[in-house]
Amino acid sequence: MSKRRSGALAVAAVLAVAGCGGGGDGGREQAPPPRGASPSASPSASPLPEPNGRLAKDPRGLAEDLNRTHRAIGPAVDEWVRSDPRRTRPPAAVVHLALRQQRLYRALAEDPGLERRTLARLPGAVADQTRDNVTAVGKLLELAEPADDLGEFRTREPPPAGVLLEHFKDAAKRFGVDWRVLAAIMLVETKYGRIKSPSWAGAKGPMQFLPATWRQYGMGGDIHDPRDAVMGAANYLKASGAPGDYRRALHAYNPTPLYVEAVLRHVRQMRKNPRAYYAYYNWQVFVVTTRGDVRLTGPGARR
Repeated sequence: MSKRRSGALAVAAVLAVAGCGGGGDGGREQAPPPRGASPSASPSASPLPEPNGRLAKDPRGLAEDLNRTHRAIGPAVDEWVRSDPRRTRPPAAVVHLALRQQRLYRALAEDPGLERRTLARLPGAVADQTRDNVTAVGKLLELAEPADDLGEFRTREPPPAGVLLEHFKDAAKRFGVDWRVLAAIMLVETKYGRIKSPSWAGAKGPMQFLPATWRQYGMGGDIHDPRDAVMGAANYLKASGAPGDYRRALHAYNPTPLYVEAVLRHVRQMRKNPRAYYAYYNWQVFVVTTRGDVRLTGPGARR
């Protein structure tokens, strides 16, 4: 939680939405299959999108890509959840499809006119997902300050999705805040712990706390420990107005309306779609540089 412009660079990597969030306890909830999907359909039956494959530049092509990816990622997430994401890494199908969605959302966020024309071609549920995610990505891109040098950026593998989900839900029970808000903050701040390096302002850990704030709200925990960081964030949100006023609490966490709106858009999708958290978990780290966007994590990353 840093008193800084959100997304210093890395949070400009915005989430791909195909499903967010999961209900149930202990991180083992099973997402329902999408309507019309065959329970026996195998996500591996179709070729996976290339990590750096070309994207269409016209509304029709982009809408077809969004629909196709949306249909495929649901069964892929369901298969992963059944295998227990506390102990298993995400399968290639989920990783590749989530990255595809993330790239599509970023492309639309950079061209509002193209976004409007593409949304007009999408069915209701896909249009709703796309609108929220593109809006969130766009807000964070407005906050991103292009980097000249990537030398200071450090990344790592995130903790398992199911383990993080348990941390979010435990903190939610203890402090009475929505676990999805905590999940959305970690997504925006560090892509679930993929970003290891501190922010330019000195914020640290998976929830990006300034050391001075951590001393007040971290309850003696380790700022770099995912569970401790989530508990500290829930404690801070509670002290700042949550759950009664999430906008106020999030503005205290990072004082810009752009950040607040981006987080709440992701929260909205996780509340509506039981698969969204798992898709968001697989969003990768993009950095806006003076030479263009650079992806630092995930298959086919350029670093």
